[in-house]
Amino acid sequence: MNHPVVQNLSAHSVSDQLLKTVGHKFSHGHAFVLSGGPGRTGAARLAARGALRIGAGLVTLGVPPAAQLEVAAHVTAIMMQRVADADALTVVLEDPRIAALCVGPALGLDDRAEALVSSALARRRPVVFDADALTILARRDDLRKALHEDCVLTPHGGEFKRLFPDIADRLAAPATIGPAYSKVDATREAAARCGAVVLYKGPDTVIAHPDGRCSIHAAVYERAAPWLATAGAGDVLAGFITGLLARGFGPMQAAETAAWMHVECARVFGPGLIAEDLPETVPQVLRALEGASLWAPNP
Repeated sequence: MNHPVVQNLSAHSVSDQLLKTVGHKFSHGHAFVLSGGPGRTGAARLAARGALRIGAGLVTLGVPPAAQLEVAAHVTAIMMQRVADADALTVVLEDPRIAALCVGPALGLDDRAEALVSSALARRRPVVFDADALTILARRDDLRKALHEDCVLTPHGGEFKRLFPDIADRLAAPATIGPAYSKVDATREAAARCGAVVLYKGPDTVIAHPDGRCSIHAAVYERAAPWLATAGAGDVLAGFITGLLARGFGPMQAAETAAWMHVECARVFGPGLIAEDLPETVPQVLRALEGASLWAPNP
């Protein structure tokens, strides 16, 4: 099979369509982020903040009843919706204005969490699966088979191995005959197998579409940002992707743009970065891009 040329991400390739000249909050998309229970809401709050800063018009946290007071004490611009179980999520998703979902950051691995993943897939909305949701997908073959092209999976190395153990083993094996099996090859094969966009995280992040399209974002040399190795940074990345999906970006474009923005925010902030700093640096990055005349606003 002949694949398209692999694309390297740059400021020019990710700046398109990030600003609309007119509109209201719903025209900029409503992102919905599912939260874990008490003591486990921080990851979802980071994702929600990322989605809001990247440009979603509204962001709502879907919170189990026992965690409502905890979340309410921490959010202002982000809204909150009680989601006790999968049936409650199904009711929430009857609202067609909810444009994208984020499922997984500190969600848990219990029966409720599995049912929420199933419910999110059943509605066939654009959805980002991260963290705990990836572990659930790895152990539930029926849920993996329900993945579709509007899904984005964001595994790190360990999660990738759980989801695609044979592909991960082939990637780790030494090349004895012919060319080495690369991370690009592995990510493309994984995307084709699951029928969804796969963003395989790392300093050499690879993003692949089921049709074979592939992009690389290499955070090395002048774009190195080692301080991104901090708790919660991946949750913010999931939120960036979700916010862009809510804005109307396609899954591949949302993943590419979010990966570039994620590293650029870290580079702009510099050493000492913690995950909470990433969303708050987005405005500075956007202003710099606008000043460099790289924007291509939506018509």
